[in-house]
This record gives sequence, C-alpha cells and structure tokens, in this order.
Amino acid sequence: MSFACETLAQDLPSAKGSDPQIMGWMRGTPPDSSKLVLYNDLSFYRFPQSRWAFSHFRELMPTKRVWRGAGPAFPFTYQLASDIGAVSFTPMDGGPSMTWEEMLAATYADAALVLHRGKVVYERYFGASSAHSPHISFSMTKSYYGTVAAMLLEEGLLHEDKLVGEYLPELVDSGFGDATVRQILDMTTAIEYSEDYADPNAHVFDFARAGGIFPKGDYTGPEGFYGYVATLSKEGEHGEAFSYRSVNTEVLGWLIARVTGENAVEVLQDRIWSRLGAEEDAYILIDSLGTGWAAGGLNATLRDHGRFGEMIRRGGQWNGQLVVAGTIVQDIQRGGNPDKFAKAGYVTLPGASYRNQWWVHHNPNGAFSARGVHGQTIYIDPTAEMVIVRLASHPLAANANYDDVSLPAYQAIADFLSNP
Repeated sequence: MSFACETLAQDLPSAKGSDPQIMGWMRGTPPDSSKLVLYNDLSFYRFPQSRWAFSHFRELMPTKRVWRGAGPAFPFTYQLASDIGAVSFTPMDGGPSMTWEEMLAATYADAALVLHRGKVVYERYFGASSAHSPHISFSMTKSYYGTVAAMLLEEGLLHEDKLVGEYLPELVDSGFGDATVRQILDMTTAIEYSEDYADPNAHVFDFARAGGIFPKGDYTGPEGFYGYVATLSKEGEHGEAFSYRSVNTEVLGWLIARVTGENAVEVLQDRIWSRLGAEEDAYILIDSLGTGWAAGGLNATLRDHGRFGEMIRRGGQWNGQLVVAGTIVQDIQRGGNPDKFAKAGYVTLPGASYRNQWWVHHNPNGAFSARGVHGQTIYIDPTAEMVIVRLASHPLAANANYDDVSLPAYQAIADFLSNP
C-alpha cells in the first residue's frame, strides 16, 4: 500500500499540469482502466488522482447526509473585486513576490472564496470542483465539532473539568480515561499516537483503516473509530503541551453523542448546518458502524463553508438568529495557552495557540482558522472583517508545507480590503 500523497519526487506536475479535467480521470462509461480512481487500491489518495477524488468522496466510500434544513438558502451579495487576483505578497522565506492567484496555483487550490463584510468579493473554482460539488474538508471538520462541543459546555451538558472516563466508561482504561474535556478540546492530551503523514507506519494510517477511510489491508485491530481510540495508551502527562492528534476529536464526537443521546452527525446538523441557510446538504464519511468521522469527514461546498465562517465572524449571529453564543466565539478568539502550543514546534505559527479545535494565530488582526490537510482553510480575520475559504488538493498533507505562502497571502488580502 503506497502513501504517495506525502512521499513524492520533487518534480511534481503543476496545478495546471495535474488538472483532473485535463487528465480525464473517471471519464467514459466505463472509464478507461488507465483513468480509474478507486478506493480499494488507494488510488483515490494518490496524487494526481487525489485532485479528482477530493471532490468525489461520496462516490468512493459510505457517508451520512447532513441535511441543509427546510428553509431557503441565505443569499450572498456579490461585489466582486477584479483586482484581488493580482494582490501581491512576499512569502515567509523571503522568496520572490507572488500574487494571490499564483498562491492558489502553488497550493493546488480547487476553490477559493473571499468574503468582506459578508459580501463575496472573490470566488473561483478549479479542477474537478464547482459551486455545487462538495469537497472533503479533512480537519476543518474538527472546528465544526469543537464549536458544537463548546455549545454543550455553555449549556451545561458537558463540563470542561470532568474526566472523559466519567462520561465514557468504555475509555476508563485507555489513555483518554483521565483526560479532561478541556484537554480533549484543546489537544493537550498525552497519547501514544503518531500523526506523521510522511511515515507509512504512523498510527494515523491504522486509525484510517479502522474507520474504513483506507482499505483494511493487513490491519487486524478493532472495527470502527471508537473501537480504535479505546486501544490507545497514555504517554506522559495530560495538560502539559499541545500535541495535534486527530483521535482527540473522535473522542469529542463520542462525548457529544453520549451527552445528547443522539448521533453526533445529527447534532452537528441540527445545531449548526440546518441553521446556516446552506445551499446544499453536506455529508460525512462514516465507519462500518455508522459513526461519523469527526476529525475529518465533512464534505461541503465552498459557499456553505463561507456561511459557517461568516456566522462565526459575526459572533454567532446569522440569518436573523443566534446560532452560536457570542461568548463561545469570544472564547475561541482569546485562544488557548501559547506556551503549551509552542512546545509542538510549529515554526510557521509563532505565538499561536489552539482553542476548541480552532487554530488561533495571535497576529495583529486577531485571525483564527479551521485548517485541514492538503490545503483546506476557513480563515477568519475580525479586524479586516474578512473570511477566506480555500479548498485544495495539495500533494503534501501538512499545512507547514505551504503556510509560507498561504498565511502571507491571507494577510495581504486583509490589508488590501482594509485599505482600498
């Protein structure tokens, strides 16, 4: 089994050269054998086939619908600014100046949206993506679930100082049993688990096999996300340092389900998605037991992610109603403990922190974001009154591979919109 998305030669084809429309993946009835993108052989997660797959996950593995609700879609106002594409910036490494659209190409963007004061000022689609095609969110999903969990804290259904084992007896003997809900939310647990996508032996791939995100192969461990997290052991002391481990979010999804008595996907649907005036249903990848992949399974359209981001930017107010309490948004913006975060060594995020499954940048504009591997982003800049959504299919997983161009580009757009 090859994990070629992270172990690649240096001479990668460009975004244009790997455009799935040009390459003709899955064209024909049936497609030519050389143009197939399949689940069982892992070609869906192999570049450049992944550029087609990331907009077609529902055709590859089981999913659960996230209903958009019965009401009308919330209409965006358009005030497109033709000069945004030419906005330039200098990458973090001091390399040659780039434009916004050059950054999108360099990060293999599939779609990009910029909202300013709630109006659409930029919207583009590339490759296999379109206005009405859901795209895999990967770990942006965490911020949705973290927001739901924060709502349950606000309502007293969850308590941040209680131990996971008090809610989930199934995890008492695991590494999570004596972690607090807050430590789960802010990822300061100490769990023996590797999320290094460059290492084919990392735990993250067994987790993916357990949940059916990858084919089982020679994996013989427990079935399902919850079964897998119950096998993980403690390594060190909880609460001492930030350590990004997606399994925390699976535990969070389980906590949400346990205290509400509902499937966690349906809680997300009822409390957030159906209240956004979304244009489309979203969907979430599920394991063989029907459990949604809380850490990364949400698939949704560009504009609907924009609605979620704009709702958060507005302090939880959206479409004439309060979706999320303003105190929750304020808590996210204040961030977590930057000293604990610094121990993780994210060189592209100096001074940052993590709170309620959101990345808090602690830059002068107070930006914070939902982030997912291969280039997924909802970037919220309160000072510039701006929301950026980028969906992408970068061949490398970790955001550290392209933060050096992404983050300066976001700041350049913020400066441009703030000083027209």
